Amino acid sequence: MKLRVATYNIHSCIGRDGARNTTRIAQVLKEIDADLIALQEVETLIAHPESVLAELEQAAVANAISGFTYLAKQGHFGNVLLSRIPVRAVEHIDISVPGREPRGLIDAKLTFDNTNLTILATHLGLSPGERRRQVRGVLSALASSTADVNIVLGDFNEWLLWGRSMRWLKRRFNKMPALATFPAHRPLLSLDRIWVDPAERMISLKVHRSELSAVASDHLPLIAEIEL
Repeated sequence: MKLRVATYNIHSCIGRDGARNTTRIAQVLKEIDADLIALQEVETLIAHPESVLAELEQAAVANAISGFTYLAKQGHFGNVLLSRIPVRAVEHIDISVPGREPRGLIDAKLTFDNTNLTILATHLGLSPGERRRQVRGVLSALASSTADVNIVLGDFNEWLLWGRSMRWLKRRFNKMPALATFPAHRPLLSLDRIWVDPAERMISLKVHRSELSAVASDHLPLIAEIEL
């Protein structure tokens, strides 16, 4: 059995043209066609808080696990995990650093094809010191996992391939490919990552490039095929 997972920073559904368009993001989710999708920078609307999530759920044919970290001007803002697989348990872990933007970690436990999975979905901060503290939180959550397969994915905001936080993750997961996903129209930086343990379970890793994904957000989606 194969599992398709993806991570996608949807930039509050604001595209390169400056327009907020949830339907455009929903169409990209249909193109991705993944079993699990970690979304970052999801922003709901105060007037209609369920409308954004409902449209994304319908497009992905999945259930949404919200991991909103704060109340923004327009509504709640943060992470969402879309899953086609029933989730046995979820823990929301606060990895915020005082004085910085609130950040969170979605820790989801699933079972698929008799394989126990731990999924950790997150969006790390902008400063190096902040990211180091947050990666310690991610590694701490991993240390308590008894799953057969562990998957960590999200926007890690690390511009340097050999930043200290990346070195810690590479030590834990072995070397994983770093593919450029940002900016969407001309990708240069590997901000979005998918880490899998055991590493040999990852069959492929690719960036999803399409006419729509190039304009729907400032990031491109990253997709991994995982062998169970």
